[in-house]
Amino acid sequence: MSPLIVFSHLRWNFVFQRPQHLMSRLTADRRVIFIEEPILDATAPPRIASRWEGVRGAEVEVLVPFTPVAAPGFDDAQLPALLPLLERELARRDVVDPLVWLYTPMALPLIASLGPRALIYDCMDELSAFRYAPAQLRQRERALMASADLVLCGGPSLYEAREGLHPNLHCLPSAVDPAHFAPTTPAMGGGEDEGEIETETETETETETDILAARANELQGDLAHPRLGYFGVIDERMDLELVAALADARPDWQIVMVGPVVKIDEASLPRRPNLRWLGMQSYAQLPHLLAGWDLCLMPFALNESTRFISPTKTLEYLAGGKPVVSTAIRDVISLYGGAVRIGRDAAGFIAACDAVLYESPQMRASWRKAAAAVVAAGTWDVAADRVRGWLAELPAAARPSAPAATAPVPTVPAAAPATATATALRAA
Repeated sequence: MSPLIVFSHLRWNFVFQRPQHLMSRLTADRRVIFIEEPILDATAPPRIASRWEGVRGAEVEVLVPFTPVAAPGFDDAQLPALLPLLERELARRDVVDPLVWLYTPMALPLIASLGPRALIYDCMDELSAFRYAPAQLRQRERALMASADLVLCGGPSLYEAREGLHPNLHCLPSAVDPAHFAPTTPAMGGGEDEGEIETETETETETETDILAARANELQGDLAHPRLGYFGVIDERMDLELVAALADARPDWQIVMVGPVVKIDEASLPRRPNLRWLGMQSYAQLPHLLAGWDLCLMPFALNESTRFISPTKTLEYLAGGKPVVSTAIRDVISLYGGAVRIGRDAAGFIAACDAVLYESPQMRASWRKAAAAVVAAGTWDVAADRVRGWLAELPAAARPSAPAATAPVPTVPAAAPATATATALRAA
């Protein structure tokens, strides 16, 4: 099959989410080359580093460009350095007639010389609404929508906002790997949910499981119950005032926040005796932290940056056998409203947490059935099979002409002045 060339604003070793899940499955059928945003290195000539990332018995090749251009992401100022690099490296790999998959419209000018058989746009977020988004992102997305052969949307809200704008548009909500998050026996001091069973993830040996469980115990084993937890990126989408209000309203509850802090000042994070910030943890570590929680939180702010989000963590929490309380995120309500409690303001959020923590065994049993049904219908294996079907329907020959770049290739000095923050979109 044609190789798949992926341009991503998220690095492979950042939070393990939609790009990694889909590509690690699609590489079972075809070669996948995952191209990250450039990294600044003004001390050496432009180059590309390569490594292989093995997931689920398959491997994805990850290419990381290094350039002397101090511009963020796939900025137009990067084009003079990036284009010859990519052309050379892909030619060395005998890449012919590829499918090209974009997670960011900013990479569109890079693909004109690749001769793609087809162009796929996976719109996983409304990137233009994120802090530090490039000014030309909306215009670049319009050009990408006009050029793409297939457009995927990461949730119902994104799909509805683009419905009618492309003839081959599909809604592909984020999903879950149930085996990875299946309930595990918690480390010492862990969760007390009745009916939890010991289950190793399919990629871990017994020794690895023991190490991860011990690490979870180091991080949170000293905390009393109930424990309420969150994992994911912590950025402008997080309602920090709500997190603080929750900690203040219930000082006997222990709140655990896991994830990298991006695009916001760490000094802005609320600090309370019953609020613990654990920073970024590995994807393998998350189920072992989750096992020790009594309730999972999605305390998102309701603003422009969350208007179209469809959080992957919803299904991951449910697959881990934990009840969930969320703010009124539109896609959470439409996709998972039958299995997730919703708090529409701070008082309602706290009341929903109260209701879940102290619900009857009969209500918890009913919730388990609803949650299991939601998880079964939303696995990454099913999502990848849907993608395979759409890819099979794409043209069998190369497109008549490569899509035009939406901006001329600028002539810039080797070291362009810095613009917006280099992490502008990596936490999307």
